[in-house]
Amino acid sequence: MPQRLLPRLFLALLFIAVSALSTGANAQFGQKSSAAAGSVVTTPYVRAELLAHAPQGVAPGQPLWLGLQITHQPEWHTYWKNPGDSGLPTELVWTLPAGLDAGEIAWPLPRKIPIGTLANYGYEGTVLLPVPVTVASTFAPGPLTKDATIELRASWLVCRKECIPEEGVFTLQLPIQSTTALHGGAFAAAARAQPQPVLAGTGGSGPESQAQVASDGNTLNVSVQGLPAALRGKTLDLFPETAEIIDNAAPWPQAWNGSVWTATVPLSPQRSASPSLMPVVLAEKTSGQETAGHATGPDTRTGYRAELKVLGTWPQGAAVATVSPALEAALKANAAQAGGTAATNAATATPGGGASSLTLTAALLGALLGGLILNLMPCVFPVLAIKVVGFTQHAQNRRAHRISGIAYTAGVVLSFIALGALMLGLRAAGEAIGWGFQLQSPAVVAGLAALFTLIALNLAGVFEFGHFLPSSVASLQARHPMADSFLTGVLAVAVASPCTAPFMGASLGLTATLPAPQALAVFAALGLGLALPYLAASFVPAVARALPRPGAWMDTFRKLMAFPMLATVVWLVWVLGQQSGIDGAGALLILLVGLAMVVWALSLAGRARLWMGSVSIAAMALLVWAFAPQVTTVASTAAPATAASSAEAAAGTGWQPWAPGAAEQIVATGRPVFVDFTAAWCVTCQYNKKTTLANVDVLADLQARNVALLRADWTRRDPAITAALTALGRSGVPVYVFYRPGKPPVVLTEVLSVDEVRAVLADL
Repeated sequence: MPQRLLPRLFLALLFIAVSALSTGANAQFGQKSSAAAGSVVTTPYVRAELLAHAPQGVAPGQPLWLGLQITHQPEWHTYWKNPGDSGLPTELVWTLPAGLDAGEIAWPLPRKIPIGTLANYGYEGTVLLPVPVTVASTFAPGPLTKDATIELRASWLVCRKECIPEEGVFTLQLPIQSTTALHGGAFAAAARAQPQPVLAGTGGSGPESQAQVASDGNTLNVSVQGLPAALRGKTLDLFPETAEIIDNAAPWPQAWNGSVWTATVPLSPQRSASPSLMPVVLAEKTSGQETAGHATGPDTRTGYRAELKVLGTWPQGAAVATVSPALEAALKANAAQAGGTAATNAATATPGGGASSLTLTAALLGALLGGLILNLMPCVFPVLAIKVVGFTQHAQNRRAHRISGIAYTAGVVLSFIALGALMLGLRAAGEAIGWGFQLQSPAVVAGLAALFTLIALNLAGVFEFGHFLPSSVASLQARHPMADSFLTGVLAVAVASPCTAPFMGASLGLTATLPAPQALAVFAALGLGLALPYLAASFVPAVARALPRPGAWMDTFRKLMAFPMLATVVWLVWVLGQQSGIDGAGALLILLVGLAMVVWALSLAGRARLWMGSVSIAAMALLVWAFAPQVTTVASTAAPATAASSAEAAAGTGWQPWAPGAAEQIVATGRPVFVDFTAAWCVTCQYNKKTTLANVDVLADLQARNVALLRADWTRRDPAITAALTALGRSGVPVYVFYRPGKPPVVLTEVLSVDEVRAVLADL
């Protein structure tokens, strides 16, 4: 057998290094995260990100906006400037360079969120809270300063039926001279969502906008003039900017008197303020808007702000409360639940506040089954074939066979735990990542392509490590077979990470909400499932007897296995082409050719090795200097190519690029939507795309039922797609979802079948 310990040892070190390098792959054009604190904070309930918009750079007189974008999990919400009956508004505290002055939050139009007998004002789904920043004429960052450091400490209260106070510290390095406009669309949408001023005296001869306190002191008689003609005759919602004035949940009558809108609004028994000027926001009440914690789609309403002159005498108000009674009760109930004292959760909650024993058991079983099925995925085949040859080598030595199986299992399980710990650690640091995150980095893809090229050349017999290494090093495999089997397990995890098998998705998605020990137990169960067939085979004598005896066929089989390795290299080059463009893929191929020349030259003997080795190493160094930047950097030229291919694909098959809120917007029109969350490096995704999703009957059913097709490409890191996957309870791709009007989403299995898709379509 060839000596394979060194390439696997190289893999172990390379895999750890390039996985760490992948944390830098999320740098976005125009802004970058600080090493000390990132621009993203992720919790089990929200994902918060600090954004900036400076289309002309940071300069006096030029527009500059900062903002906190909050993406909520389904059924969770945060609050408007007036939270309503319970809640707290989001607070932003800025630390900015001298010469930059942050204004107040330009609050977008809220939703009314009824909870029992209460009513709150807040936001669901995704909301951006923009803040205008003034750049003073005295702003002088210095000639060598390229970036302005933006720091934000934010606090928010996120609620469903229970309330969780959260906070985050964000840091952003904002380029001073260059354009920062990546999130221009989000800031433009936030600007459209801000209430427009109502112009007094534009509605005819009616009275100015005002609020008259009734003589009984229990109601306000509101009249508003200057609203657009398009609103006349429609039912409106009223959002008071001043807290604790009106009874937010009580019904009240309203009417139109020509161009003047009138309403009789009941006052709150807990009223504490007596303003002479009462600003309110008015918006059309749309069908399905007031749902208990569910936004029915993107908010297309337009809000209008009026400042009501208060006439009459306010009655005596209640004492001001620092926290509303409703909020205080909600927080106390939540604290009791977290402490394990709530009777409804006492039977199932774990001491650490994690998943119930039933949920955790289901996740562990799902991970075990998913890892077992992962052995059947094509991405794992090359390594498993090598492992079979290893079993054949020890077929007549039961003790060696068992030791090999145990070591292989240890390598697989510990590698999954290490990969899971890295993923959880990056999430805790604010990174929006999921399963397979390391392959979103071109550096990782290129490193694995180089590694598999070396293994393929070794298997094909182009070089042997024993020809140019000291005998003490070259014989490590023979002296340490356990280490060889252990590193084979590490290699298996490296090639299995782009694949997702059935049962894996739900279990890995649950790890985002579990305490670290429980989450790592899920990853360990996944590794045990992958290694289980070979662990069992190493302890079952019948399997050993069934294996063929060692012989000359093993050398032929060894060389045959070089071709699956080369096929894996082809796939990795294609993946890198999706990330870095055609120039990046071409540069990687050039480097792989140079690498092959180096190992061939070093396998020569005598003076030929000295001269050819020196020349090839020098040539390789030159190639790395010239082409490595094109490989490891996401080329800007890749974006137009990707856009063009997307447009071409959409024209031919009906698939459209996914965007946040696009599915909900289409569903709001009454049309069903099918979303394919995919990635170029996901082998399971590509298999489904070429089989089930290309099936003639499936395509005909989709077209017959007028299903909109959206494709979310996660090949490169995309925080919006990560947030959408998290909201669906998933941590990686593939994920396939049907969105239907008036019904909850349907998440399909990872390995699609024609019958499964057509069965869901039949129920639309």
